[in-house]
Amino acid sequence: MLSGISAARQTGVGRDIDVSLFDCALQNLNYIATWYLNEGHRQGREPRSGHPSLTPSQLHRTRDGYIFVMCNKEKFWPVLCDMIGRPDLAAHPDFRTFKDRLANRQKLTALLDAALSERTTAEWLSHFAGRVPAAPVNDVAAALDNPFVRQGGRIWNVTHPARPDFKMVAAPFACAGDELPRRPAPALGEDTDPVLSKCGFSPERIKTLRQLGVI
Repeated sequence: MLSGISAARQTGVGRDIDVSLFDCALQNLNYIATWYLNEGHRQGREPRSGHPSLTPSQLHRTRDGYIFVMCNKEKFWPVLCDMIGRPDLAAHPDFRTFKDRLANRQKLTALLDAALSERTTAEWLSHFAGRVPAAPVNDVAAALDNPFVRQGGRIWNVTHPARPDFKMVAAPFACAGDELPRRPAPALGEDTDPVLSKCGFSPERIKTLRQLGVI
């Protein structure tokens, strides 16, 4: 929209901007779509939400659940090996490069599961922090109770007729200097009378409609 406005100011000619939710989702296929369109490659689902070509980049077992480890650059692989106490894996001929690790993904998954199962997800996240890309697998409660969410103002408290401390997820955008509206949806029929009044209905007519069960 901003591009259209900018162009209109420069040229004096406006334009339509067509943005489709489906088209945005389709664009997210990214290189998977390019593989199919140009080479006919039909990418299937990988176990553990694994990346189709990068390894390790998937879920791995920990002592109390799962952790997503993503070595999306070669530099992270030897660091990961050192931090899990398996520096020998970094130079192993089966795992030296992305291509090697992809060819031996199942074997590598078993080795990493064994190493990562020695600690909890939280312990590994603290251990990896800033050195190996990793993330927890949260349920809804863990996601919403996350300090990053709570301390960042991403949960709003809203005054609601049903309860004074009604909570909801904040809007996903912020406008500096402007306070976004924080009001609940109107109750059923809350605005009926004002709307009908604006449409020319008298208080007596509105009362009659209500008595007849029309509104």
